[in-house]
Amino acid sequence: MQRTEPEHLVALRRELHRHPEPAWCEFYTTARIVEELERIGVDDYYVGHEAVAGDERMAVPDEDELAEWYDRAREAGADPDLLERMEGGYTGAVAVLRKGEGPTVGLRVDIDGLRRGEADDEDHDPAAEGFRSENDGMMHACGHDAHATFGIGVLETVADSDFEGTLKVFFQPAEERIGGGKAMAESGHLDDVNYLLAVHVGLDHPTGEIVAGIDGFLAVRHLEATIQGEPAHAGGRPNEGRNAVQALATAVQNLYAIPRHEDGATRVNAGRVAGGTAANIIPEEASLVAEVRGRTTDLKDYMAERARQVIDSAAEMHGCDVEIDVDGDAPSAESDGALVEVGYDVAGDVDGVDERIERDELGGSEDATYLMQRVQDEDGLAAYVGVGTDHPGGHHTATFDVDEDSIPVGVEWLSRTIQRVAAERP
Repeated sequence: MQRTEPEHLVALRRELHRHPEPAWCEFYTTARIVEELERIGVDDYYVGHEAVAGDERMAVPDEDELAEWYDRAREAGADPDLLERMEGGYTGAVAVLRKGEGPTVGLRVDIDGLRRGEADDEDHDPAAEGFRSENDGMMHACGHDAHATFGIGVLETVADSDFEGTLKVFFQPAEERIGGGKAMAESGHLDDVNYLLAVHVGLDHPTGEIVAGIDGFLAVRHLEATIQGEPAHAGGRPNEGRNAVQALATAVQNLYAIPRHEDGATRVNAGRVAGGTAANIIPEEASLVAEVRGRTTDLKDYMAERARQVIDSAAEMHGCDVEIDVDGDAPSAESDGALVEVGYDVAGDVDGVDERIERDELGGSEDATYLMQRVQDEDGLAAYVGVGTDHPGGHHTATFDVDEDSIPVGVEWLSRTIQRVAAERP
């Protein structure tokens, strides 16, 4: 196999950027990744039901939305046979490259986009260069298009190296909804992984900077609450109503009153609220989407339990019923020092790396922690790492972009780190 030039990786990233898709709807993205896997000639790849534990999926859209994105991917040119294997929202892929005896090293990259519009002015490179999102209201605003490209570039580089062992690359769906990590962690494909790297681009680190270990993950849980009351005429018979919006308002106010915990940082946010139909109708239904976070999994569980108490009590206070569902969940995790040390050492010899940082704090949440924890529970090592990139807008903003000079740097550093890990078995 002849190695492709960095221009191919840039072109692939731009193609993926044009087709961002939400959680469990990454039909076009997965199909395009599989085409690259077939071009490289990996030993095995798994897609659809073979790649994830279907019963562990969280935040799966309804059938109508899945069908809409499925049809959109088909119209965009995705392979119909591959699409059929993903029907029902079974997206993502696992690639396996075997090169003799040695340990199994894994690389996790995420592939989904964000539900937000993308800037269209000429100062935004994707708009100016013709690869702005073609899916209105969706955008790769967190660099997952670059992450998927890293995965392809690493597979190709390692395939052409003296690596000895097995490389698995996990192209994980639904990270932005905290919905895909557990499904991939429980798929069985991580059971033999001895070492795992999970990578993110940017995170306010510039092009040429490498972060060998990222910690400080906040465990997170997303909660969806539906409050059911009783409608009535607001002027004529207000006493006959049970006001779901009033219960919702009480819940939101009291969520922010949950006491902080002495053991570490905790967070709560009511991110989306809705309810009611008209000014003169006692609203019979209201909904809330909220999240809680904690510096540890135990602190997240503390916040989740208190949040449920608050919502239940608010509904009861106003004579309403409530149903609360978990829409996404991820534990905390820490990067293992032995892997961090290898990555840090390797970075010192990679062209394009101007500065290397041993560790940094994320301060957010990530469901790669499920995969990290799975490997660590089986006595393996895992680390979350960062590849710096200049981005004109912050993550999740309309003007976010990836400096494409960082793509070959990331591929080279990740590939050489994987080779070193397999050779030294830290």
